[in-house]
Amino acid sequence: MPLIALITGAARGIGRAIAADLAADHTVAITYHSTPPPSDTPAALSVQADLSDPANAERIIDAVIKKFGRLDVIVNNAGVIEMDDGDASLIYAVNLGAPKALLDAALPHLTAGASVINISSVNATFPAKGAALYSASKAALDTWTRAMAKELGPRGIRVNGVAPGAIERRESPRPAALVEAFVEMTALGRSGQPEDIAKVVRFLASDGAAWITGETITVSGGYRL
Repeated sequence: MPLIALITGAARGIGRAIAADLAADHTVAITYHSTPPPSDTPAALSVQADLSDPANAERIIDAVIKKFGRLDVIVNNAGVIEMDDGDASLIYAVNLGAPKALLDAALPHLTAGASVINISSVNATFPAKGAALYSASKAALDTWTRAMAKELGPRGIRVNGVAPGAIERRESPRPAALVEAFVEMTALGRSGQPEDIAKVVRFLASDGAAWITGETITVSGGYRL
């Protein structure tokens, strides 16, 4: 049966790739903040929202339920990447607070078989120099993933994560020297593509992953092995 999936922060990058992959045979809703989705967005519903404000979570879920009548998959992709001189409260509000607020708002509508997928980062394990707060927020997200899997398991709701390595940023490419450095630290010898993450999200959302919960799967090509 086709799923109804909500992907946050899906106007570009990894989120857009996830939305495009799932939209091939499922119905997709997305959120975006300041960058509207392009005209060829695969989403059947696009909701503008500032996820740093937890009050917006209920509005997002209400919009999805009003249009589609149910919700089967939540992909918490939206995130703030800032260096340590950034706004710590913003980093934690979006990277950890928003997934919690969305799940709280969605729980009355989730039934057995539903899946929550949190996009983490290899930086949860390998903290990025100068970005300790971001790295710590992703480590906290991994812990929250396991805790929610334990709490929601009796209801048949699975909660997992995906931790990307260095992924190509098509809208804002990294300097060539930095890409080369990432590739040199990656066993498979190439940069990751957004589609590499989307394929794993598809698996975790599917019945093929029905016996997987509380896990964060690293998808990095062997980064820093």
